[in-house]
Amino acid sequence: MNPYLPFSEYIPDGEPHLFDGRVYVYGSHDRFGGNAYCLLDYVCYSAPEDDLTSWKYEGVIYEKTQDPENKDGRMCLYAPDVTKGSDGRYYLYYVLDKVSVVSVAVCDTPAGKYEFYGYVHYSDGVRLGEGETDEAQFDPAVITEGNVTYLYGGFCMPDNKDRHGAMVTVLGRDMLTVLDGPQFVLPSKTNSKGTVFEDHEYFEAPSIRKIDNLYYLVYSSVVQHELCYATSESPVEHFKYRGVIVSNNDIGIGTYKPPVKPAAYGANNHGGIVRTKLGDHIFYHRHTNGTNFSRQGCIERIEIEPDGRIEQVEITSEGVEVGHLRGKGVYPAYIACNLFTHEDCAYTGAPGTFLGPEYPRITQDFTDEKGEEGSKTSYITNMVNGATAGYKYFDIKGVTQISVWVRGYTTGEVRVRTSYDGPAIGSARVDFQNIWTRYDIKCDIGEGVYPLYFEYKGDGALQFLKFELKGR
Repeated sequence: MNPYLPFSEYIPDGEPHLFDGRVYVYGSHDRFGGNAYCLLDYVCYSAPEDDLTSWKYEGVIYEKTQDPENKDGRMCLYAPDVTKGSDGRYYLYYVLDKVSVVSVAVCDTPAGKYEFYGYVHYSDGVRLGEGETDEAQFDPAVITEGNVTYLYGGFCMPDNKDRHGAMVTVLGRDMLTVLDGPQFVLPSKTNSKGTVFEDHEYFEAPSIRKIDNLYYLVYSSVVQHELCYATSESPVEHFKYRGVIVSNNDIGIGTYKPPVKPAAYGANNHGGIVRTKLGDHIFYHRHTNGTNFSRQGCIERIEIEPDGRIEQVEITSEGVEVGHLRGKGVYPAYIACNLFTHEDCAYTGAPGTFLGPEYPRITQDFTDEKGEEGSKTSYITNMVNGATAGYKYFDIKGVTQISVWVRGYTTGEVRVRTSYDGPAIGSARVDFQNIWTRYDIKCDIGEGVYPLYFEYKGDGALQFLKFELKGR
């Protein structure tokens, strides 16, 4: 299900790579309740390519203090990427948050402990990003072919006329020395007039893959919540905008709602494509706790057409589930893919700000009953009047009762729907409870594939822990 890692894990910017039959996910590492992006060291998870539900924690693979520029740990490790070099070793590329150069670490295995290796530099020793005409490096993405590695990066705020777009730099066999470039491959907002990229210009978060003789450059556009993609037959030129793959608030999807309506609280986005025995998937992240700083990884299945086109996919609670979620059993509330109120709101807010008290959010507790850190519970909090949590999709064979576990200073009712804005199929009256309390909702859902939407109507703010589907 989504998120695909444990509920207490916050790994955004996920870059999935298939090495020797396993998918390894590399990303930055947020802290729940953190005050900034990427506060923690790099960790890695992996799974067999034929079972992307069985994730193994590989441990800490690189500590931020290992970089010579960051021995005191004052800087954060931003989004990384990994490539396998021609020597068979694995190279981790990253940028610290207060410098504009690309650091590299190396390891003999995909998820062992990486050791600092060096900085990407020109033949004269000047580091890439510090040359006289260089633009700042950011969010490195890498792909190795033969003895050369193509390094992509760049950060372009929409109103910054000094940033021209995403760059590609060709590196030599040592994985550090610049052979060619950097040159621009995707335009920024201030350099896109008259191009196919208008309204979806490059902002950040490049991710590069080669699939069926096409290079796919996935990136976060100036819209931020969407991952777009461009394709080319060359890794260094002629990239053409093709569309949006996924949005973390589902703007652009019109199958179950108007396409302009946000169905979640989005913000920045970052991820990549992986092709396995199970097909093609896009990794991306969602935002929790009402901020930009507690992000969790999600996955959706995608279809790549013979001409390379990818249709935008819905965000779901399914993740890589083969088929749909079972229409019976207990599900945690935090797997909600849709979360909204009657008032449209597409973003969590500017970095460092919180959603207001009128909006619900996914959160978690850190303490156990003795007040000691350890036991952790994730749930939806602040479900005010009109707040709705949505889950997609369930393969239902006949459901006659839905139980919900809630708490809070409330007087109202929980209503269940089987469409985004349809009528309620059942409801339960809820009252003030300071412990998780079960309420049963009688309903009758026949056979079929359905989403489920839980809406709170009433006074106060409800907290929602889990629900159970029971059938005939």
